[in-house]
Amino acid sequence: MLSARLRQRRRWALTAGAAASAAALVAGCSGSSGGGSASATPDKINYALPANFTPNWILPLGTAAHLNTNNNSIIAALWEPLIAYDGSTGSIQWNKKASLATAADFAKDGKSVTITLGNRHWSDGKPVTSRDVQFFYNVVKANKGQWASYNKGQAPDNWTSLKIVDDTHFTITFDKAYNPQWMLANELPLIIPMPQHTWDKTSASGKVTNADETTAGAKQVWTYLNNAAKNISAYATDPLWKTVDGPYTLKSFSTAGKVVLTANKKYDGGEKANIPTVNLLPFTTTDAEENALRSGQVDYGYINASELDQKSSFTNLGYDVKPWTGWAITYMPYNFNNPAMGPVFKQLYARQAIQESIDQTSIAKVIFNGTAVPGYGPIPTAEASDFVSSAQKSNPYPFSTAKAKALLTAHGWSEQGGVMVCTSPGSSSSQCGEGVAKGTKFEMKVLSQSGSPVTDNMMSAIQSSLEKTGIKFDIKTAPVNSVLSQTPQCTSSQSICKWQLSFFGTAGSWYFPAFPTGDSLFQTKGGSNFGNYSNTSVDKLIGASTTSSTNAAVQQYSAALAKDLPVVWLPEPDYQISVIKKGLGGFAQDALANFHPQQWKWTGK
Repeated sequence: MLSARLRQRRRWALTAGAAASAAALVAGCSGSSGGGSASATPDKINYALPANFTPNWILPLGTAAHLNTNNNSIIAALWEPLIAYDGSTGSIQWNKKASLATAADFAKDGKSVTITLGNRHWSDGKPVTSRDVQFFYNVVKANKGQWASYNKGQAPDNWTSLKIVDDTHFTITFDKAYNPQWMLANELPLIIPMPQHTWDKTSASGKVTNADETTAGAKQVWTYLNNAAKNISAYATDPLWKTVDGPYTLKSFSTAGKVVLTANKKYDGGEKANIPTVNLLPFTTTDAEENALRSGQVDYGYINASELDQKSSFTNLGYDVKPWTGWAITYMPYNFNNPAMGPVFKQLYARQAIQESIDQTSIAKVIFNGTAVPGYGPIPTAEASDFVSSAQKSNPYPFSTAKAKALLTAHGWSEQGGVMVCTSPGSSSSQCGEGVAKGTKFEMKVLSQSGSPVTDNMMSAIQSSLEKTGIKFDIKTAPVNSVLSQTPQCTSSQSICKWQLSFFGTAGSWYFPAFPTGDSLFQTKGGSNFGNYSNTSVDKLIGASTTSSTNAAVQQYSAALAKDLPVVWLPEPDYQISVIKKGLGGFAQDALANFHPQQWKWTGK
């Protein structure tokens, strides 16, 4: 998946069995990197990280090269966020037990918020104060262009000031009034207070200063902290990383990806660690991870959806098999700027015909073994919410290749040799549409993620049903990193713009923060709007969803994109099919795709 905290911790779905978009691979390992046998004791747990998804960052300031969901989960266990907004309690909400803030009071005009900190301390005994929040704020403000969560016009651009009231109270002022729900769920969780009294320096030998209070100084602090964070082999020994306020401290962090966490004995927050030692184990393949499960080396792992039929082989070994539902959508983006097919993709009727040719219900049931739900729009539906419109729920374009073929025929296409061809060019309602030349064949090419039998089977099913409509669908596969690099935003004159459709979402293409806005994905010139979709009405709805005090705007946005089809909507799969040792409980699997080791406990049940 496209990894975490990219534009407000959204997640690219390259999970189990795939590579993180910027994460290093586990080198040469056919199984786990040690960790011994599974424990089933009160003292430790072995957790399997997704295959080829190696942790590689510890600093609570994400950069584009380190966008990995697992990095964020580890960081949150060491340095708690100001606002922990997640699904770890069974529903997506503010988890106050895992937050440094105890209250967030928004002004009546919606233009500011005053935060109250709890009575918390760093592991060296120093109190966590408003100054630690300001330290994060200043460093991010001065280096926003390098911060992975930056999206122009949003945090930190729309945070105009941070004023300290006292050690446990501060006020953040905004550039205008915002929807408090959106601000609380999407922007404030980006803030991770950092220990100013030990980190505010510009070199390892330098004394702690107030360097962050000037732009130049904050830039130097950023450089120092980032350079230190690049030295993975020193994570466990560098004094810099010893000052934490989370439920765990770091015992070891190997360059191969194995991470060992130990309970922070000085932790004074609301989510004290139940299990003293957590071993996070890397794997190169899902097969290697499954072998480790079968041999008892893993307490909390996963299997492919295609292997649910073999569920009993794991339950007989003393495991529970539990699907992990994700807060995500899955899709294939069109390249609206492709010189050959772009003019066709710009015709709504053409996109409707494509969507009507995909039997999502059968794909979800047969190919995903029932571990996916059909996706009809831009809002996740595997988890219940008030954001989804009735239009998206009802599926505006039910599967019907006959109806899809008739739609093309009514717009100037004729079937020749099994493929639809534009025989009536022009811009009237009965013609092919503006820019579609006579003789254009309805032939599409997709560059799809390789290495996943589920993806391969889904693409074959789509190819077969499109063929019945008269649409040729050629499939080429590549490693997911290659798919992403070969299908970027582009203009029609660029050589890289030859791509037509892209797929990278076996476990979900896009993981949202709690409030599912579409600014990066579907707003004109959005940072992750790969296909250059543009609709001014949708732009206005996206903007309104961040400022409106009700869900009306986001529901209107949901309806608009369910009907306008900016991408090919596909079934939304579970994040993973978890295999968990019986007796391990005390937690819910977070739909935002984070794991929370402090919540795990051996219950003996």
